Amino acid sequence: MPLPVAVLAATFGGAASAFVPRVAHRLAVPRGAPPRSACPSCETRTDSWVRAGASCRCAPPPMCTVAVSALAAGLLGAAIGPAPPLVALLPAAVVGVLLAAIDLRCLRLPDPLVALFAAVTVLPLALGALASGEPGRLVRALAAAALTGVIYLLVALLPGGGLGLGDVKLAAVLAFVLGDAGWPAVAIGLLAPHLINGPMALSLLLTRRAERRTPLPLGPALLAGALLALVTTR
Repeated sequence: MPLPVAVLAATFGGAASAFVPRVAHRLAVPRGAPPRSACPSCETRTDSWVRAGASCRCAPPPMCTVAVSALAAGLLGAAIGPAPPLVALLPAAVVGVLLAAIDLRCLRLPDPLVALFAAVTVLPLALGALASGEPGRLVRALAAAALTGVIYLLVALLPGGGLGLGDVKLAAVLAFVLGDAGWPAVAIGLLAPHLINGPMALSLLLTRRAERRTPLPLGPALLAGALLALVTTR
């Protein structure tokens, strides 16, 4: 059963992520700026939000985006199987790819997208825990989200902490998801992002492509760490 579920999940992830490039193209702008309405390369108008494939006719096919989303969704399908949490986590995987794409481009995690990520995960998982007669799962998830949110907020408030409030919000939502799976998943989800970003930052410093105070996107590492935690603890 896990293999057919994994294949179907990967197919969903790849197909849905084909619509990510146009949305990422429009939203990857500095904070406070309106959504991008033209391609910076060919100046073609890009007023619409829905376009499958490349963000513009002049852009290359989004093979990496589709592959990453298909891989993430497939791993979730293989780890979780035909269980109710998968229904919430598959759309979340696609939204996560969108968040990662925007963060990589402009070091920003838009609040509406983080809220959407929370909507497709927190409410279904909370209702699932209550419906299955396991309120302890919900309590654990809320405790994990609160604890993680406080820790990340304190780091963000420190001088040179290197975290934005978008990172804090996303980390708290991911902690809720991992808390639903169990405390081992929360522990891995807290540790893995920094193990992922650490070597990347060191490489950039050694190659002089970044300085000590150069901000780096944490969103992709947070999402990858959460995926690793879910896959390895299910």
